[in-house]
Amino acid sequence: MTVAAIDRTLVRSLSLFDKTSDAELDKLIASAVSRRVPQGEAVFEQGQAASHFYLLLHGRLKVMQVTADGQQIIVRVVHPGDLFGFARALQRVDYPGSAIAAAESVVLSWATDMWPVFVEQNPALAVSAMQTIGQRLEEAHTRIREMSTEEVERRVAHVVLRLIKQAGRKEATGVRIDFQISRQDIAEMTGTTLHTVSRILSAWEAKGLVEGGRQKLLVINPAGLSQLAEGNYQ
Repeated sequence: MTVAAIDRTLVRSLSLFDKTSDAELDKLIASAVSRRVPQGEAVFEQGQAASHFYLLLHGRLKVMQVTADGQQIIVRVVHPGDLFGFARALQRVDYPGSAIAAAESVVLSWATDMWPVFVEQNPALAVSAMQTIGQRLEEAHTRIREMSTEEVERRVAHVVLRLIKQAGRKEATGVRIDFQISRQDIAEMTGTTLHTVSRILSAWEAKGLVEGGRQKLLVINPAGLSQLAEGNYQ
C-alpha cells in the first residue's frame, strides 16, 4: 500500500456526502489517511485487530472469509462510496473477513477510536452506516435463501445480475462487469465449484446470454439471464 494525496473533488462526488457541508467534509478529510491499494493486495486481513475503518473512493474490493472447515468464500463486493471495515459498529475487535483489491483501489481510513466521534458529528454518515449494515444483512439472508432453495445455475444467475446492477458498464453489445472477476470468484460467491461455474458460463455463451474472457464477463442478454434466475427461461 502507498499513501496517496486525498482528492477532495472525488470525495465530494460520492452520494454519501450529499448532506455534508464543505467545512464538515474538510474536517473529515483532515483526519483521514488515503491509501492506494494495488490489485491483489489486502486492505486488512481476517482476524487482524480492527484498528481502522474505511471508505472506498475508487476501485473494487472483494471481502473474503475462510470458514472453520477451510473453505474460502466471497462475502461481498465493495463499491466506490461504500463504508467498510467498521468492526466497532458490530461490537467486534477484529475484522471478520479480508478485504482484497479486485482492481487498483484508493481507500480513506480513520482510526477505529474515531468511530463514535465520526457518527456523532456526522448524522448522515451514521445513517448511511446503519443502512449499509441493513443491506448486508438483507444480502446475506438472500444468499442463504438462494443457496438453500435454488439450483446452482439460478444462484450463479442471481450473482451475475447483482454484479451488473452494482458494477455494470453499458457497451454496444451488452453490460460489462467493470472489474476483473474470475470464474473462481463466482464459484466462491455461490458456494459451488470452479468446474460447475465454467460449465454453466460455457452453456450461457452458447445460448448468447453472456460473452466471457480472461477475468472478464459481458452480459449480452440481461433480460434472458433474469428469466433464467427466476426459473422462467425457455
